[in-house]
Amino acid sequence: MPSATPIIVWFRDDLRLSDHPALHAAAKTGAPVICLYVLDDAAGRAPGGAARWWLAQSLRALGADIRRRGGSLILRKGPAAGVIPEVARAIGATAVYWNEVAQAPHQSVEKALEAALAKLGIDSHIFPGDLLVAPSAIRNKEGRGLRVFTPFWRRVLALGDPPKPLPAPKELRAGPKITSDALESWKLEPSKPDWAGGLRESWEPGEASARTRLRDFLKHTAHSYAGDRDRPDRKGTSSLSPHLRFGELSPRQVWHAARFAAAENPAIGPGVEKFLSELGWREFCRHLLHDHPDLATVNLQANFDGFPWKPDKTALAAWQRGRTGYPIVDAGLRELWHTGVMHNRVRMVVASFLVKHLLIDWRVGESWFWDTLVDADAGSNPANWQWVAGCGADAAPYFRVFNPQLQGEKFDPDGTYVRRWVPELKDMPAKLIHQPWQATPIELASAGVTLGKTYPQPIVDHAKGRERALAAYANIRKG
Repeated sequence: MPSATPIIVWFRDDLRLSDHPALHAAAKTGAPVICLYVLDDAAGRAPGGAARWWLAQSLRALGADIRRRGGSLILRKGPAAGVIPEVARAIGATAVYWNEVAQAPHQSVEKALEAALAKLGIDSHIFPGDLLVAPSAIRNKEGRGLRVFTPFWRRVLALGDPPKPLPAPKELRAGPKITSDALESWKLEPSKPDWAGGLRESWEPGEASARTRLRDFLKHTAHSYAGDRDRPDRKGTSSLSPHLRFGELSPRQVWHAARFAAAENPAIGPGVEKFLSELGWREFCRHLLHDHPDLATVNLQANFDGFPWKPDKTALAAWQRGRTGYPIVDAGLRELWHTGVMHNRVRMVVASFLVKHLLIDWRVGESWFWDTLVDADAGSNPANWQWVAGCGADAAPYFRVFNPQLQGEKFDPDGTYVRRWVPELKDMPAKLIHQPWQATPIELASAGVTLGKTYPQPIVDHAKGRERALAAYANIRKG
């Protein structure tokens, strides 16, 4: 006979029903299941504005999916280690199930929760979280995590396929009635002003949308992914990052779907391998965060602690608004503000420009991305900024200073991406669109561009900015 006493399933960044080990195990017992989400900004890094918008939509979608299976999603706010035992006591729960998050702040909350539940005689059941491989499985001889991606990924691949994804429960046995916060009372979405119009236009959060996007990517885009993923003027990427960030898809669902698609259609094999290595980079960043909880604030390479950053509020504001005078940089920052994402290649160019051309501390850029990206991930965001700055793991060589003009010409050769996001340059000829400052007065006039008025002059000269950056980096290397 199934138990009549309810089980709580605690949801976090795993806002899905399929391949949810904790939910699967709880539903299998036949006991009533209480699905609980706790907004606890003290557990880990509080999400930025764009991510909070996504979270609201994702919770709505999850709540609807749970209702269709006979259950309900309960929302509560506060410290999870206090809120969950309180709910458990109120409904007479015998156990709390959850998927672990291998990050220090989350693990300390889990330990505090386990202790609080044990005092009440309530069992804790913890399941592998959102990684392909546990950090403990990939260590060097000294017992530390790997700091270079290629050997890390080789080790992951050598471990073979991760476990197969679990199906979603067909039904959920309803538990006792319990009050829930109204999602609107959390004020996750902007109102005055409502800046989320572009996000609503660009995205449909939720598990169903995530699965559709994965299926469409493997069917229509994966075959050309290896070449097109660097082209912001083409639809060459998967756009799965925010869905993965909120756990609307698990990494192992992505892994197995991609492997299956490649087995069915070997022509997409090279694209799938490249795609899976990008999933591997996410994993690498998560493992780094596990070993370095202060990844967003502390240089992984301590010799960078004395780097001569040059704070500049005017230059920073121009960068944030997409008014640097470098079209590919400006296009990326405007795309970010409108859609909550930025093309991966452009992210590197934009980050390099801030850190190297302007010598503004990478943490300032990381913080801006944290607030404006819907896919702002506690591992990938700081790890990628540190990689570009040269102070991180497997970091880019310090002498690599992206030339924004050449990057634009190589990866957006016709200016399609720039024309979309920097419409004041839409009539510039392709040969000049990435270097409008080289246009003659007649060419500017015929394109309707007045430099310094309708579109800014470059805020820094590339050659001088590069020279200054190399001098600063060379000093660090000597130190």
